[in-house]
Amino acid sequence: MKIEKLNENQIRCTLTHADLAARHLKLSELAYGTENAKSLFRDMMQQASFDFGFEADDIPLMIEAIPASADSIVLIITKVEDPEELDTRFSKFTPFGESDAVHESPFSKLEGAEEFLDLLNKVKEAAAGAAQAVEEKKAPEPAPAKLFSFENIDRVIQAARLIAQMYQGRNTLYRDPGNDIYILALTQSKHTSNEFNKICNMLSEYGTLERVSGSVLAFLEEHCETVISTDAVQRLTEI
Repeated sequence: MKIEKLNENQIRCTLTHADLAARHLKLSELAYGTENAKSLFRDMMQQASFDFGFEADDIPLMIEAIPASADSIVLIITKVEDPEELDTRFSKFTPFGESDAVHESPFSKLEGAEEFLDLLNKVKEAAAGAAQAVEEKKAPEPAPAKLFSFENIDRVIQAARLIAQMYQGRNTLYRDPGNDIYILALTQSKHTSNEFNKICNMLSEYGTLERVSGSVLAFLEEHCETVISTDAVQRLTEI
């Protein structure tokens, strides 16, 4: 599964036969919105949120399914600020069977095309379910959290030693095996805003501040390895 950011409001996801087979999915299951299909869409949106900061909370989504080859399908997912744009966007498509080459639907060239027309509606329902699932998975945070990514464990240890004397908040260290980076999640806990901002500025010397949202935190819990939980900074200083 390959996800690309086209612009601030649009991403492109390429799904191959191998991607579907790995999840034991068939095209018909995508069309009928099974639990496996919804799980695939949740993973797509979480990955897009984590990689590109693509958030779709309370924003309508338009999903276009386009055949790229006999072995792959491309989903163009667009945040729609104006619902009337949907009517304008799809008015160019004609029903199946018409011979007008200019306005022929791209779906008519793919086996199982009708299933993908149904998918456009089903995947929107899955998107709403995904947003609800993310909200349900959010762990209650007593204070705002910050995420910092590091290229290797040595940089994380250096950063931990730098802030250990002044930071006593709750924090967790993750490892993203896909990108081979470490991610340190810190909560403000009982620190004042000024204290927490100072600590974050110090961490910026060693790591990169990342966008944080409910979907990103859910992605960390589901797809990343938990290296040290609860008191990562304090334990790293002992190494």
